[in-house]
Amino acid sequence: MIVACRVNKKTENMSNTIDLTGDGGVVKTIVRRAKPHAITPSESLPLVDVHYEGVLAESGEVFDSTHEDNTIFTFEVGLGTVIKAWDVALKTMKVGEVAKITCQPDYAYGSAGSPPDIPPNATLIFEVELVACRPRKGSSLGSVSDERARLEELKKQRELAAANKGDEKKKREEAKAAASARIQAKLQAKKGKGKGKAK
Repeated sequence: MIVACRVNKKTENMSNTIDLTGDGGVVKTIVRRAKPHAITPSESLPLVDVHYEGVLAESGEVFDSTHEDNTIFTFEVGLGTVIKAWDVALKTMKVGEVAKITCQPDYAYGSAGSPPDIPPNATLIFEVELVACRPRKGSSLGSVSDERARLEELKKQRELAAANKGDEKKKREEAKAAASARIQAKLQAKKGKGKGKAK
């Protein structure tokens, strides 16, 4: 019974593991699946926000992480601004997905490494969570919180503008009503004066 469970678990893990490059260079294992209709990076949504932790496969030592200070790392997929493995793997992920990405040296920092943290010819393992994908902007925003703050500010500005419009409309209506009342009062006064003269 226990053996059967173990076998099933192994089969399940194998179905969640994909060799993305066909040569074992970038292997992705899905840790947490995204919701079925979650969006994925594309031509129109190339900016991605990710949480990640990177470890050296040989020693298991963590060399980089966004979890310690809870930051978000943002980059544009396909531009070569990150290691090759990330450009390959992130294109296959959906928002909300968490994946373990094993990167062979040719798809990471190669024979040069990235001293002092990453030695030459190091295989790297990243656990990456795709937090969001967004359209390209004139200036790339540093993080999701910046984007949220910007949207919140826009919302406030729209509400303020709407409130100002409402106030202006109210003032115009009050001014109209006051002008109308003055005209009515003048007309009444004229009628009154006219009646007085006629007597």
